[in-house]
Amino acid sequence: MSHSHTSHSLQVLGDQNKPTIDPVCGMTVDPKSAAGSVEHQGTTYYFCSTHCVHKFQKSPAQFLHAEEPPKHDRPEVNGDQESVKYTCPMHPEVVQSGPGACPKCGMALEPMQPTVDDGPDPELISMQRRFWIGTVLTLPISLIAMAGLIPSASLMKLLHENMGVLNWTQLVLATPVVLWCAWPFFERAWLSVINRSPNMFTLISIGVGAAYLYSLAVTIAPGIFPDGFRNAAGAIEPYFDSAAVIVVLVLLGQVLELRARSQTGAAIRSLLGLAPKTARLVRENGSEADIPLGHVHVGDRLRIRPGEKVPVDGAVLDGQSNVDESMVTGEPIPVEKVSGTKVVGGTVNGTGSLLMQAERVGGDTLLAQIVRMVGEAQRSRAPIEKLVNKVAAVFVPAVLGIALLTFVIWAVWGSEPRLAHALVNAVAVLIIACPCALGLATPMAIMVGTGRGATAGVLFRDAEALETLRNADTLVVDKTGTLTEGKPKLVTVEPTGDFSEHQLLAIAAGLEVSSEHPLASAIVQGAKDRGVSLSEVQDFQSVTGKGVRGLDQSRRVAVGNPAMMREENVAVSTVEARLEQLRREGQTVMLVAVDGAIAGLIGVADPIKETTPEALQMLHAEGFRVIMLTGDSRATAEAVARKLGIDEVIAEVLPEQKGEVVARLQREGRVVAMAGDGINDAPALAKANVGIAMGTGTDVAMESAAITLVKGDLRGIVRAKRLSRAISAGIRQNLFLAFVYNALSLPLAAFGLVTPMLASAAMSLSSVSVIANSLRLRGTKL
Repeated sequence: MSHSHTSHSLQVLGDQNKPTIDPVCGMTVDPKSAAGSVEHQGTTYYFCSTHCVHKFQKSPAQFLHAEEPPKHDRPEVNGDQESVKYTCPMHPEVVQSGPGACPKCGMALEPMQPTVDDGPDPELISMQRRFWIGTVLTLPISLIAMAGLIPSASLMKLLHENMGVLNWTQLVLATPVVLWCAWPFFERAWLSVINRSPNMFTLISIGVGAAYLYSLAVTIAPGIFPDGFRNAAGAIEPYFDSAAVIVVLVLLGQVLELRARSQTGAAIRSLLGLAPKTARLVRENGSEADIPLGHVHVGDRLRIRPGEKVPVDGAVLDGQSNVDESMVTGEPIPVEKVSGTKVVGGTVNGTGSLLMQAERVGGDTLLAQIVRMVGEAQRSRAPIEKLVNKVAAVFVPAVLGIALLTFVIWAVWGSEPRLAHALVNAVAVLIIACPCALGLATPMAIMVGTGRGATAGVLFRDAEALETLRNADTLVVDKTGTLTEGKPKLVTVEPTGDFSEHQLLAIAAGLEVSSEHPLASAIVQGAKDRGVSLSEVQDFQSVTGKGVRGLDQSRRVAVGNPAMMREENVAVSTVEARLEQLRREGQTVMLVAVDGAIAGLIGVADPIKETTPEALQMLHAEGFRVIMLTGDSRATAEAVARKLGIDEVIAEVLPEQKGEVVARLQREGRVVAMAGDGINDAPALAKANVGIAMGTGTDVAMESAAITLVKGDLRGIVRAKRLSRAISAGIRQNLFLAFVYNALSLPLAAFGLVTPMLASAAMSLSSVSVIANSLRLRGTKL
């Protein structure tokens, strides 16, 4: 959209209530707090700084007719709450716009994509308000009920004489507690009935409703009740205190739960907070300006000053600095960045200044992908939840049956007043058996655990991968880019005749500079790194599968394999032993000939990553059998395997055969984890029980895998294994807490050993205990 006069019709001086765009830098400006304004051709423009004001005044046309950069998707959503999609942590299939309650379980919905600043949780604010008002109204009700427990004849006489007044007082105080404070519970219970999905709020509402309606009838028409409801003095006790206290305690549980649940999204919010709000754009004319991050295009040149965050993913064009990438990789040591190296949006620049070119912006950045993957993993379901769901499906109907049976038994065989005791104990059964803790057990552990993984550079695509990795016993790894750096480097320069290393490398690099072979670029780059000036070679000729030849100052030069040397009639017998020795070490060796005689050897190898030996030791300690699966030659693969102590080597395998190897291992009864980074690894990653993509690799590999290691370091697999073990243990602990709680509490309530008020407190505490146990996962050491 052009910045024409008409396009800025919304920025007229008369409309000072709406934010406008600074036409110079693209920043959003509040007219009321703008640093300055300029009227141009009947339109008033507002600016974020006096610098922008002066630039605009010098050349308005330059900024008004420049094309406005389109906004890209940001990793976070900063729209109003109504536009954000909300989902249920226990039922991820439930999705709606804006906050609310799940129609299946009644739980408060959560935003599918947390924002940097979520602001106050409307559900939490509402519950807190209801809790405090309910508490104030319930205190006098509780005092009246407790007065009857004091062993004083005069007090008992006073209470008996004023029974009617006290009942009406409790009715007046309890009615707003039940009808307003508890209203969300009744709404959710009604939804559960409509959706034929009874849940904890069904039980709470039946219990509270029964206690309140019974007490209401006792107050308004006590004469309708038979003797089974009357005590020894002939009076009927209302249970307003039970109804009100249950509501207040459940509200307290909801407040504690909502506060704790808000902490489960802390990991995503911390990731979102990594993205800076603006980027410093370097224009074609050399001028610089801060623009909103959403206005950055692919190809834009951006300045990263010392201490600033890298705005988007891209490559360094100029400058040198160390960048702290720990927030997305989990590695604490800053990484050196020079021209040509990649930088990741959200990481923190050190003391140097960098000029970068944007390559991925908006939702395509690594940070946005991480946020997306973590969000999806947190909403996924673990296989163990199938069992939980089967139990939960019959749990509420079973509790209703137990409550009814409790009422009947107490009404027939209970102590006097039998019917009153029957009602109270049935209500206690309903309240104490709420399955909230059972439903929270798995999703809470998954949400916290996957968030912890994200801060350590380990991304799980779904909860199933968590459970499967815990049982994995075989790790299949690709060589190139997984065990090694994936970039061939010059490692050996050995002259054999009258040439020095410098001269030999100058000749070889001068010839290879015209070649497109990956090994050629490694030789050329090696020469540049060593400060060697390349020879000028004419008549360059490439011989497919053998090497290259040309003329260097009238000398015939050739670089290639023994077949190339035979074609050049060059004897290689003097270097054959050394050639074979270097090959056994994993190097690809090329011979250099000058005027028909051997001049030396050039060796290129793909260096093993510094972290690989340590990672393999850790993987063996975790119980993995490590298998290298590669398309490279057997000699090269076995050389690498010998250095690293790899258990088994399967070499010279075509990409389509990698999946067959994984399938064979699975048929042998192995639970296979496969780690790779390339497009050729994608089929095997998808075939494995758990596919692990190295984040330094291709998008195809990341999409095929269940786990992504942001750093591309095998030590991340150890972290992932430890985390999967911790989360699985957390889920089992949570389920144990929930099942044991219900198994112990139901009989106690049925036998009249627990009052409805104690039942309500215990029910709330059970949910909070499950959440608290899940939050411990944030401190898991990986």
